[in-house]
Amino acid sequence: MDDAAPDPARLADAFAAAFTRMGRGTLRALTSFGRAGLDYALPPTCMACARAVDEPGGLCASCWGRLDFITEPLCHRLGIPLHEGGSRLSPAALEHPPAYGRARAAVSFGDVARDLVHGLKYADRTDLADPLAGLMARAGAELLRDAEALVPVPLHPRRLFRRRFNQSALLALGIERRAGVPMRSGWLARLRATTPQVGLDRAARAGNVAGAFAVPEAARAEVAGRGIVLVDDVLTTGATIDACTKALMRAGAKRVDVLVFARVVDAPTTPIS
Repeated sequence: MDDAAPDPARLADAFAAAFTRMGRGTLRALTSFGRAGLDYALPPTCMACARAVDEPGGLCASCWGRLDFITEPLCHRLGIPLHEGGSRLSPAALEHPPAYGRARAAVSFGDVARDLVHGLKYADRTDLADPLAGLMARAGAELLRDAEALVPVPLHPRRLFRRRFNQSALLALGIERRAGVPMRSGWLARLRATTPQVGLDRAARAGNVAGAFAVPEAARAEVAGRGIVLVDDVLTTGATIDACTKALMRAGAKRVDVLVFARVVDAPTTPIS
């Protein structure tokens, strides 16, 4: 019997293929089941603070007022707010140009955004994915007009097995439904597990995810020449997104833009956990 450890790239390719075959139906079922179960068992409550609201999948007036929506004027590359409308590029974009083309986020990362993201990722609140995707689709309308595919940032197979769903894929499904851009979860794989990025500086974050992502061999022909929008929940320094972008560009993608629910606007050390 061969006791050699399995090749990580082959394992990732096989897992991505299996996830693609069963992913869309399973993800839709998770979202629908979570939303329907909560609506049946409990009266509608605020997605963030659990106060009573009129409609399921909504926010109370207080939480809505504390969401910091990102609107024009904003940096053309990073999607962060600009104080003046004269320049299309922020100093941060000039100092640290990202690998991706453009990024857009629905809101700045703050208390309410943190509660929503944590509810989705860590509390099995899959019912949150669709309303958050709706906000993302509006914020990213400019990117989605030019997009040919949505690619969610992948989880490592072990983490996906423990969590049972990829929150980025759930968000991408909600965007797909609204914008008509197909989700392609098998176009990008995470080849190795990485340590949590929380508490790491910019250089350490980049080193942590370097070489962690790749386009499976079976998907390279489909990726080549395509305009892609990467989908994730939160954008901080952009180290993970840059690593994903470089993997897609090496496979021949024509363009890679980024769409997230929330992004850190202030210091890159803002804690997200």
